[in-house]
Amino acid sequence: MKVPALFIFDPAVWENTCDPADIGRLETLVPTPFLFRSPQATFQPSAELARIEVLFSTWGMPRCDETFLEALPNLKAIFYAAGSVRPFATEALWRRKIVVSSCNRALSVTVAEFALAQILLSLKLTWRHAAEMRTLRRSLRHKLPGIYNSTVGLISVGAVARHLLLLLRSFHLRIVAYDPFLSEEEARHLGIELLPLEKLFEVSHVVSLHAPSLPTTEGMIRGHHLARMRRDATFINTARGAVVNEAEMIEVLRERPDLHALLDVTHPEIPAPDSALYTLPNVMLTPHIAGALDGECRRLGAMAVDEFERYLRDEPLIGEVRPEMLATMA
Repeated sequence: MKVPALFIFDPAVWENTCDPADIGRLETLVPTPFLFRSPQATFQPSAELARIEVLFSTWGMPRCDETFLEALPNLKAIFYAAGSVRPFATEALWRRKIVVSSCNRALSVTVAEFALAQILLSLKLTWRHAAEMRTLRRSLRHKLPGIYNSTVGLISVGAVARHLLLLLRSFHLRIVAYDPFLSEEEARHLGIELLPLEKLFEVSHVVSLHAPSLPTTEGMIRGHHLARMRRDATFINTARGAVVNEAEMIEVLRERPDLHALLDVTHPEIPAPDSALYTLPNVMLTPHIAGALDGECRRLGAMAVDEFERYLRDEPLIGEVRPEMLATMA
């Protein structure tokens, strides 16, 4: 028997999120034609919505407050083809004991791939060499860390960093990490060495930030951390800009032209027009492209359908989010 489902997507987003094979899988599991609503729609009680048991959505998902949930009295599960559930999760949702599955695991793959590319290029001092070729028409010979036997520091060992660790296993690198929630035993299992935050900045040739943006992590990365970095080191942020004290970072980057900062995220996004991040020669800004974009979103759609199939088989969900988890995750 097919499960009544609601799809909250704008048409263009839906096209990016589900490929034909995944749509075919859904067609065998839920009634067709699919029932769509725009994220901007007003949700009022109706006989049509009263039948809905599962909901699929992505970025732009409406906040699941009492009014929204009153229109969906039989809702049992949400399959969210995106990352953080914070924009829509409420106490009302948890009180109803509605199952929530996030595709953060799939999203983390895309971010980890981007971080891997940045790390490898940074170990070859790519950004400095490229700038010198542009301005000097030649490149000065720099003593570079290289990819063999260098040290990479990871801040926070969540979903992104764990997938990044899998990718980094192909390279002969020393991996150190800072994560107050990771035990020494689990760190050994992952093949990494836990260090205090200050020490991690001191020893790493590249530091890659993956901490969630929480009240406890706001401004966690300070100027004195960056000032400790070894010569020609690189700081990468694919997490959230608010985790970094931006004013202090800028000051250190002014004083240390040998350092490089690769910032895919800032606070705010986009930086103010007069921000020094646009003009500092040792800063590379990208517009939050590490996450899933365009066709990459289909990985999220595939995971959402996978999770739905596990749900129907009464199997554990890989992406299930429970309220107690939100204290330490984005």
